[in-house]
Order: sequence, then C-alpha cells, then structure tokens
Amino acid sequence: MILKKFQKIFDSRFAVLFSILSLYILFSTFVRIGFLFWSSKDLYFNLHYILRAFFTGFCFDFTVGTLFLLLYSVYLLVYPKRWIGSRFDKIFTYVYLAIVLLIIYFSLLAEIPFWDEFGVRFNFIAVDYLIYTYEVVSNINESYPLPLIIFVLVALIVLTFVFLQKRKIFRSTFSDKRPISKRFALFSVLIPALVLSLVLKNKQADFSNNLVLNELGKNGTFSFFTAFKSNELDYETFYPKIDDKEAYSVLKKNLLQKNQTYVSNQWDDISRTTKSENEQHPNVILIAIESFSGDFLKAFGNKDNLTPNYDKLANESIFFTNLYATGTRTVRGMEALTLSVPPTPGNSIVRRPDNQNLFSVATIFKEKNYQPYFIYGGDGYFDNMNNFFGGQGFDIVDRNRGNPLSDEIKTQRFNIPDNEVSFENAWGICDEDLYKQSIKYADKNSRLNKPFFQFVMTTSNHKPYTFPAGKIDLPQGNRNGAVKYTDYALGKFLADAKIKPWFKNTVFVIVADHCASSAGKWEINIDKHHIPAIIYNLPQKAKKINRLTSQIDLMPTLFSYLDWNYMTSLYGKDINQTKVGDERAFIGNYRTLGMLKGNIFTQIDDRKRVKQFDVKKSNQCLSEVKSKNQQFISETISYYQTASERFKNGKMKAK
Repeated sequence: MILKKFQKIFDSRFAVLFSILSLYILFSTFVRIGFLFWSSKDLYFNLHYILRAFFTGFCFDFTVGTLFLLLYSVYLLVYPKRWIGSRFDKIFTYVYLAIVLLIIYFSLLAEIPFWDEFGVRFNFIAVDYLIYTYEVVSNINESYPLPLIIFVLVALIVLTFVFLQKRKIFRSTFSDKRPISKRFALFSVLIPALVLSLVLKNKQADFSNNLVLNELGKNGTFSFFTAFKSNELDYETFYPKIDDKEAYSVLKKNLLQKNQTYVSNQWDDISRTTKSENEQHPNVILIAIESFSGDFLKAFGNKDNLTPNYDKLANESIFFTNLYATGTRTVRGMEALTLSVPPTPGNSIVRRPDNQNLFSVATIFKEKNYQPYFIYGGDGYFDNMNNFFGGQGFDIVDRNRGNPLSDEIKTQRFNIPDNEVSFENAWGICDEDLYKQSIKYADKNSRLNKPFFQFVMTTSNHKPYTFPAGKIDLPQGNRNGAVKYTDYALGKFLADAKIKPWFKNTVFVIVADHCASSAGKWEINIDKHHIPAIIYNLPQKAKKINRLTSQIDLMPTLFSYLDWNYMTSLYGKDINQTKVGDERAFIGNYRTLGMLKGNIFTQIDDRKRVKQFDVKKSNQCLSEVKSKNQQFISETISYYQTASERFKNGKMKAK
C-alpha cells in the first residue's frame, strides 16, 4: 500500500521535484558516509550515536532540499492545468532545476575540500571567504583545475536530466493535469520540511563531545546559513555568566603580577603599571608564520627535517615549548598577539566594527617612540586587516589592489610595487619577497635613527602551497613542501638581516598564527592549538620555557625581557612572573571557548553549558569530569565575560 502511494508521487506533476529531492538526500547521505570513513580515526564508534547523527542529518537534508525546491513546488501547485506541458512550463522547469542542481552539486563538492582542510561542515570561515572573491576564486583556480570543475558540474546536471528523462520522470511532470485541489495533497508532503525549517537549529546536532559525530549530523548548506546569521554572538545572551563585579574581582586577582599595581580602585578598571629597571629599546620584528604547527618541528618529534632553520634558531633563543594558539584562524592569532585578549565569541575583533584605537601592544610601542608597521604580502583589505592595524596606529605595507583604507585611518599605506615581486599566488607574494620588504623598511628607520616594531604576516604556508621553484628539495602543491619553503625563506631572511647595521639591536619574535589543522575528536582539540614560538637575538642566554603559555602572553613576556616600565590593560601576563600553578591558556572557536589550566580544560559554549575535561598530556585525550572545579569555572567565565563586555562597551579603547 505504502509502495503504491510512493509510486504515485513519482507518476505525478511533482515527479521531477521529488526525484531531485530524493537525489539530494541520497547524495548528501553518500557524502556523510564518506566523511564518516574519512575521519574514522577521530570518530567514537558508538552505533546509537552514529544512527542518531544520520537521522539528524536526514532531517537537515530533507529540510534543505525542500527549501531549494520551494519556489518550484509552489509553481507546480498553482500553475494552471491547461498550460501544463506548454513550452513555458518546460523552459521554466529546465532552467530552474538546472540552477538548483548547480547549487546542489557545487555545495556538495565544495564540502569535500572544506572538510579536508578544517574537518567540519561549512562554518563562519566559509561565510567570511565569500566576501573576498579575488583571493578565494584565485585560490580555487590555483589549487584545483577550475575548467575541470566547471565541466564536472555541467556534466552532472546533464547526466541528471538524462537519467530523469530515461525514467520518464519529465513525462509525468508535463502530462499530469490534475486540478489544484488534488495537487495540494502532493504539496502537503513537503509541509513537514517547512515546519522543520522553523524549529531546526544547528545546535541540535551537537549532542556529543565528539566533533566528528556532531558534524556528521549536520548539513553543509544549513550550517553555512547558520554561521551567516550568527557571525557575532553576544556573550550576555548566549554564555554562562556570573555577577559583573565578581567577574572583575576574579579577573583582577588573576591578572596582577608581583611587579604590577593597579592604577585605580575602580572595580572594572584593569589598567596596571609594570615596574622594572634598565630598560632596553631594541627594534622588534614580530613574524607571524601562517599555519605553523608545533608538530612540524624536530623538537616535537617530526622526523622529516622540514624546519632545519627554525630548529637551529630554537636552540639559540628563548623557546616556548608549551604554548597554545587562541584560535584556528589568522585573525585570531593577530588578535592574540596585538590585543593580548582571550578569543571572544563570534568573529575575531580584527574583523569587527569599531575596533580602532584599542589598547594594544602598538599603544605600548608608540609610548616608547617606536614606529609600528604591518607588513603583509597580499592586500590587507582581506579579513579587514588594514583597517584593524591602521586603526591601532600601524603604517601599512601591502599589495594594494585598489581597496582603500577607511577615511578614519590616519596612518600611511605603502604599496609593494610589481618590480619588487618575484613570485605571487592568490594569497600574496612569497615569503622571500615579503622579508625583503621587512628589510627595506628596517633600513629606512635605521637611517632615521628611529626604533621600529614590525608585525610581519607570511602567506606561503597556505593552500595552494606554491612558491618559487628551485629553492628546496620538495615539490610544490603540498603542505610539507610549503612548510620547508617557509623555513627556507626564514633562514635566508635572518642571514640577510645579519649583515645589516641594525641587526645587533633587533629582537625577533617568531611565532605561528595558528596550527595547520584543527580537526580531531573534540570540538576543541587542544593538541591542534600547540604552536612554536621563539624570541631570538636577546642578550639573555638561550633557554626553553616549558611552562604552559598562552599566545596572549608572548608579547608581555617580551616586554619583561626588555625590562620595560609601562602601563597595561592587556590580559596577557609575563610567564616568568606567573606563579607556578597559575599558568593558563585560552583556546576557542567562534562558538566554544575554553581555558586550560593544569590538567583541566574548562569549556563554555553558546548554550550556556559548562563542561570540564581531564587532559591526559601524553596524547591530549580528554575525559569529562563529573566533579567540577568551581574555581576554574569562575576564572574561565571571568576572562571571557569581561573581555566581551569590555570590547562591547568601549572599555578596550586606549585612553
């Protein structure tokens, strides 16, 4: 009986609609199965949870497929029966369905490289990338054979139409002339999906502590539009809170170091003076290396000899062996290194409006009469980097493609001319060319006898992983080759810098912006945030700092090595002044936030949930603890709650 009713649907006016809807659900299921096997090493094999993920996924697929076809379903319902099968009817059907199939096949295919790189469905990263069409389209063209992709998409659409034609699906659609009253019974099959579209939330797929299981239960398109709507999350609305005065009290107790005093008794003022002696004022070049995971280094067990220069430098420097990035994107690394603040929910502050004139490391450098530069090999319009750095007083050096700075930005912008570029891809010039720009502006300031601070952002270790030929013994187009070229360029830069008169009086801070990948078993994978950092060319003896350190602590620790007296409103601390046992690291993504302290990781999310995990350091495996440490919960909430409140209410502004 059920089979007969099912068959009637495919012999009706709605035949082609239900056929394409069925194909979409089928192909989405195939993708889900593929991802299951692809990420099986990070999957918890619990049959009940897997079945639940597939059922949840089916609900999302059914809903999204129906929404794709919603306009066509209304058209099929109301189109006058006397015109069914007319030329207009056929043209509209083929054109509309061709567009829908193009979107369906493109979205399904696009999920594959996105999963490969990030291990998740589409999220806010995919949303952000849509804004920057030049970089994204160029990257796709350089990473994948674009003509072949277009051919495959067209071929899939044609094959789908041929399949439907051979199954006589189109004939049913263009010959069934039942009245609207009877067509409504067929249309009503879609009503549950319309209801689901009103009640389904992406959060409903997050039913476990395992990232892969949660992501399997989602739909890429649905996730994309969810991220589009929630690119910024209000902490007060979505996250666990404590009383504001209590939050600041806990925070101020944790921020204060032995050599610091608060400048006022105001309960929400975290400004404090830092006292030291024998100030030194060397030039500072901060190099943020794109996607430079700790596990690329020999010191952390890599046996492929990808980073001989960095490995050598680590032995000659202050080497941070237990340092963690705050996030999984470049803008998060920039936020941590310049603002020294935990990763607030939603978008990075780098990409938010009203982010100018914040208290940052540039504020401290400018008070010491340094000239700050932001040097980037692409167009700093990408990810709002120019407006952010310009808004903090940095002069900009980038590949200006005609995207102007905001009129409110008063700093200078210097273009990298074509004749100073030997190699360039979608993301920017190669690291060798970028470092030549660093030397160029270091020479300029040296001649003016003015100390400088440079924030240099590399791009070569980024897909499509292309770089100048003949430099290293690995091919282009893969991560290992890009890592080795990145290291090669760094070694060449320092060799070139050593012959400059300003080298002896220059300190180099060399750190990753984030890891190469964040995919793994957990929503936040702690080991996927482990990054290297060194401070090179200090007068102090080389040593390893094995204490737990956050990315936000790196610059305050540098200021300590320089013996600076300064006022600070930063959340970062000098790791050498931090009491043993008080070390902590902040790790988050755009929705889930956490603090690692000792062997406990405290996690909060946008459903106001609080979880704690015991971290087994040998393999960064997490096991949820039942008896929670309330002190760590208060500390975690106090950091994130106050950071969000301070930015929202303008308290991060430099005074």
